[in-house]
Order: sequence, then structure tokens, then C-alpha cells
Amino acid sequence: MFNIENKICLVTGGASGIGEAISRRFSQAGAKVAIVDLNVDQAEGLASELTNAHAYSCDVSDHQAVQETVQKVRDEMGSIDILINNAGIAHIGNVESTTPEDLDKIYQVNVKGVYNFINSVIAEMEKKESGCILNLASVASIVGIADRFAYSMSKGAVQTMTLSVSKDYINKGIRCNCICPARVHTPFVDGFIKKNYPDQEEEMFDKLSASQPIGRMGKPEEIAALAHYLCSDDAAFVTGASYEIDGGFCNLV
Repeated sequence: MFNIENKICLVTGGASGIGEAISRRFSQAGAKVAIVDLNVDQAEGLASELTNAHAYSCDVSDHQAVQETVQKVRDEMGSIDILINNAGIAHIGNVESTTPEDLDKIYQVNVKGVYNFINSVIAEMEKKESGCILNLASVASIVGIADRFAYSMSKGAVQTMTLSVSKDYINKGIRCNCICPARVHTPFVDGFIKKNYPDQEEEMFDKLSASQPIGRMGKPEEIAALAHYLCSDDAAFVTGASYEIDGGFCNLV
């Protein structure tokens, strides 16, 4: 069940949080994992713990660097079967408080970063008529969330890029889907709370946890489990889909 054995999987932002959970699960399931992360020390540390995993340093917003990284993965590991676009950054602010620099930074990582990797792998997937692309969007691409103007913009773009790629390549043996998590407890979230809500960390953690009707944040391993299914042959009939994994956030509030 959920067989991905010997598949070559590239995970962006694969050294921490949701990306780390995906890298671990896929390695345990027998995939060969390319852990791509800006923090190469963390990526190398994780790769050393896993079977058939290799670490690569890359700025996802740099198109040339992405092309070079993808080629390096091909040279060292083989043709990429699965691409998981997980790398992303957050931002707080409405349209008035979001500066042009803020918007550009979010776009470069969360939107262009996804484009860069899809653009770099799609031709080879098309040539072999086989491939799976999974993008990490967000509940922010589905419902309105206060003070998340730039972030919501970027994740909405991820969702619609998913639809576009799945439509354009549906007859080429390539599937493309996205996952839309609500809040997931990761080191990223802890750092986000510490930075934006100093001296209110425990209070804000409880508040953010309670915003999911189920009463808690998600676990990275829960997101990784869904990713595992969607990237396996058991999901061969699934493309152009957007999966909410949100503790009831979108529909039960």
C-alpha cells in the first residue's frame, strides 16, 4: 500500500518542519530522497540519519540555482519521479501594511520558487510520460484569514498553478495536486510566535491551536502521511485536487 519504493523524490524545504516529516516518511517507505534546503547543514544532518537520502543547498527563488540543483540531483541520484514543493515563508499584514518589498519577497519564495522547480523537472517528466508533483498550499488559499494579505496571495497562486499544471499535462502521465494545511506545529511556528508575539508565546500558542475546531494544531507527520498517499500509485486517479487537512478549519468554523 502507498508504494513509492525506489522512486526518486525531491523535497524543497526538506530539512525541517513538514518537509522533514515528508523526507523521513518517504525514506522509510523506500524512496530515494533529495533534501533541498537553504540550510545545508541541517539538510546534511537529516540526510545522514536516513537511508538513500542526499542533501542539496539551494535558494528556491534563484532560477539558475534551481536548474543547477535539479541537474545535480539527476546526475547523482537519477531521474526525478516525485517533486514536492514545500519551501515557503510567512508574512503578517494587510494590504496597507504590506510593503512592496514584503510582497516581492513572498512572491520570490512562495510563488516563483514553486514555478522554478516545476519548470526544471517538467520536461523530463513529460519525456518519460511519468511524474508526480505535489505543492504545499494552505487553508489561506481557500478562506479569508485576517492580516495574511501577501501570504494568502502566494498560496492562492500555488493552488491555481496546481490546477494549470494538472490540466496542461493530464495526457502526459503527470499528476499534480496540492495540500492545504491549517496550522501545523513546527519549529517554524514556534519561531513565528516568538518573533511576532514576544512575552505572549504560551497565550498565542493556545489561541492558534484553538482556532482549529478539532482543538489543536496539526502534526507534520499527519501532513506527510497524506503526501505519501498522493505521491503513490494508489492515487493514480487523483490529479488537479486540493486537499484540506485542517482539523475542520475551512468547513466547521
